[in-house]
Amino acid sequence: MKIQHINTLGELKKSGYQSRSVKDEVRANLIRSIQSKENPFAGIIGYEDTVIPDTERAILSRHNMLFLGLRGQAKTRMARQMVDLLDEYIPIVAGSEVNDDPLQPMSKFARDLIAEHGDDTPIKWMHRSERYGEKLATPDVSVADLIGDIDPIKAANLKLSFADEKVIHYGIIPRSNRGIFVINELPDLQARIQVALFNILQEGDIQIRGFKLRMPLDILFIFTANPEDYTNRGSIVTPLKDRIQSQILTHYPKTIENSLAITEQEANISADQSSKVEVSDLVKRLIEQVAFEARNNEYVDKKSGVSARLTIAAYENAVSSAERRALIHQEKQTQIWISDLSGIIPAITGKIELVYEGEQEGPYQVALNLVDKAIRSQFVQYFPNPDQVKKKRSTGKKSVEEKEPENPYRSIIRWFDGGNHVDLLTDMKDEARIQALYQVDGLYAFVKKHFPQANEKQNALLMEFVLHGLAAYSLISKKTIEGRIEFKDLIGSMMNLGEMNFDSTDEDEDYN
Repeated sequence: MKIQHINTLGELKKSGYQSRSVKDEVRANLIRSIQSKENPFAGIIGYEDTVIPDTERAILSRHNMLFLGLRGQAKTRMARQMVDLLDEYIPIVAGSEVNDDPLQPMSKFARDLIAEHGDDTPIKWMHRSERYGEKLATPDVSVADLIGDIDPIKAANLKLSFADEKVIHYGIIPRSNRGIFVINELPDLQARIQVALFNILQEGDIQIRGFKLRMPLDILFIFTANPEDYTNRGSIVTPLKDRIQSQILTHYPKTIENSLAITEQEANISADQSSKVEVSDLVKRLIEQVAFEARNNEYVDKKSGVSARLTIAAYENAVSSAERRALIHQEKQTQIWISDLSGIIPAITGKIELVYEGEQEGPYQVALNLVDKAIRSQFVQYFPNPDQVKKKRSTGKKSVEEKEPENPYRSIIRWFDGGNHVDLLTDMKDEARIQALYQVDGLYAFVKKHFPQANEKQNALLMEFVLHGLAAYSLISKKTIEGRIEFKDLIGSMMNLGEMNFDSTDEDEDYN
């Protein structure tokens, strides 16, 4: 029933409109959504069996709730999407700062207005998008910001004493009455400010200075917090935590597939970039694997977390790296090569917190190692495990009866052992890169054996992937120097390094 044309209190009463609390409203709309098989949290991926059911149970229980989890786990997004569970429009007393219900006014302003005008009291219809309030908790937030205080300027202009309720300037929480209010990073709120929330959560009313007023606020409260904040920056005071009925634990994507879907949904890639740059499933999985590696890396602070924003930014950087190369060489189309992953390093270094050992290693080197570990982890999903090859090589000679199957990488490694090398420039033309890859004996045949249906571009990408994979498993050497990646034989690289050290020692002796 469309009732937005109703403009007075009398008309509202005749329409049969009935007020209900925000929590009852959200509960009723959730029930309708569940019964009609609609997803109230569209776009939230990976929480279907964990966070979303917990949230729905909290809503059905009419609970205030706390989303507890590391950064980049869609806590705020979950809260914002609850706005869709509100009724599209609700009536309020026109001019009310606290969204007074015309049928149940609570502020002095609304009560006086209704007493003066009766059924002719004007009402206004508020859309659900206006019924959401959000505040990032910071140490400088005051009680006046959240709840309110006496406004001396208002008192002077209206010629009222400070004892008059009309001189109160309401904070953001009362102004969110009959809506949803979110406090992000709750532990950052000073303890004394958290104490001021006790009455609101328990009794539903506010207290301002010495006023004997009772305003039963109708608000669905949602809080977010990082568990590490309890020890690093602050904590949620126990009595306040006790008043938040449901604590919901969030988490990072548990599978590569979920992580892929999130990045695909959130990455800001223009149509022009999509038409120019082809992104293979292999590259997408490598980028997602970087985040999985970071979350388990000894150099990365696990308590800080690794946000899903890392892979989103890395994906955008990878596309831009390929686009930049295509623009330099005036190529109409290109693809993201494995070497382009060097362009995602800035997206990694800015989104990981390092422990002491990681700081000693350096953010750039840690990021490079994460990319190499991602390549190593994904490589065995496409090709035989090189670790098995290394184990066979280390066991020495076997009898005829114990003869091992031939090493699938033998011809490739032998080519490098013969003193050959491959240089791949970051900004290399696609044609030149493909030619360089085809120089390696046995590389094309190896890829074609495992992926016979691959086209020329896919073959070349997989060939490059094999070189990076063998380097990640220490079967050949890889050295990255200022926009150039050099692949060589492992033993020769080690001997060269030894000779350099030996020469420098001789020079020192001669000098002495």
